[in-house]
Amino acid sequence: MAASDAISQALSGLAGALDVPVHLAALFLLGLLAVELGRLTIEGWRRVRPGTPRLQELTQRALADADAAPAIARRTPGPLAERTVIDLAAATRSGGEAIEYALADFELSVQRRLDRTRMLVRAGPAVGLMGTLIPLAPGLTVLGEGDFAPLASDLKVAFAATVLGILVGTLAFALTLVRTRLYTEDLAAFERAVAAYDPQAGPHQRVTAAVGEHSA
Repeated sequence: MAASDAISQALSGLAGALDVPVHLAALFLLGLLAVELGRLTIEGWRRVRPGTPRLQELTQRALADADAAPAIARRTPGPLAERTVIDLAAATRSGGEAIEYALADFELSVQRRLDRTRMLVRAGPAVGLMGTLIPLAPGLTVLGEGDFAPLASDLKVAFAATVLGILVGTLAFALTLVRTRLYTEDLAAFERAVAAYDPQAGPHQRVTAAVGEHSA
């Protein structure tokens, strides 16, 4: 009996010690989500603003003139696409394998970018649930003593944590879906540009059979 009480007290103390860190973590996840939403908003505006060339067109221009690629790449929707356009233009001087590596690097960078919001999809509700359950323990304890005021305060914090966690998870899921579609379209644009690349159009332009296999 004494051992059981000691274990219960230890678990209760550990949960109580996590109260502030869990709520801080919830606020941190909300701030991280706000940053990602801001990045997507800026990137979305760069895609739809008037006069913005298509990514495939920009890539083809960069492939045709590798020296001007950095200036051309500044008009791409975001940093991932900008770096890939520069890498593809530089790869034309090395051949098909270098172009494949540039496309593969873009895919890996996309996965890393998506992993951040995928983490929020799971972490948001999990942290929200922890922030809901932790404050209930002391509230239920004082409820047994007939004091309802602390329980009401704890329930307010608990429900706020629940709402915050669900909000983070839902918006992060929507953000992941949108980014997945956009980056898939970007990859298709890069592959079409590489497939249409004419090695006879200018200097330093070479496309090998390996590139054709990658684009197929």
